[in-house]
Amino acid sequence: MQRRTLPPAIVWAFVPYAAVSALHVVLLALGHDLAGPTKLLLMPLLAVPVLVAARRIHPPVTVALLLAALLFSWLGDGAGALFPAAPELPLMLAFFGLAHIAYIVLFARHLARRRLPWWTAIYAVWWLAMILVLGPHTGPLLVGVALYGLLLAGTAAFSARCHGVVATGGAFFLASDTILAFRLFLPDALPAWSSPAVMLTYTLGQGLIVAGALVSLQRRAA
Repeated sequence: MQRRTLPPAIVWAFVPYAAVSALHVVLLALGHDLAGPTKLLLMPLLAVPVLVAARRIHPPVTVALLLAALLFSWLGDGAGALFPAAPELPLMLAFFGLAHIAYIVLFARHLARRRLPWWTAIYAVWWLAMILVLGPHTGPLLVGVALYGLLLAGTAAFSARCHGVVATGGAFFLASDTILAFRLFLPDALPAWSSPAVMLTYTLGQGLIVAGALVSLQRRAA
């Protein structure tokens, strides 16, 4: 019988990521200066279980795609700190766009278990609604935001073809960027507590995507 859960070593490898994610959200809610440094620890810590599981996963390109998605996500998380001379928001959109491309390729070519469910049409409705509501407030970033939104919706939609944990992670990732978009372009529309909500849904989304991917890949290897 194929194993439906991750080996203990891989499960334990998620613990540092979970702990620092919780700490980061709390620090962000408190407005503490350490919120920034802890944010830069998140994606490297999430790469740990991928590396621990790497020997169990085939083909190796799936490990490369997961690590690429996490690397570009890390660069997006730290765009302002790592590239202080560059415009932060366009750079962040570019890096996360590359992360979403890596996820979409991983989902479509290596993790898909079913056809695209009919209900994923909601993600197309989400994209259109976001453009209609936020588009007038994005200024020269309209094209970039629209393209990024397509990739984000694509990640959520293709994740629905995968393990249920991956699909849930894709939905949380989309929720995170939805809240962030309103905070960036319509800041008066959301309360202050929505800032930690961005990172809570983001860390849940990324963690669930990676966990679900590792479960699926390990099952295939078995």
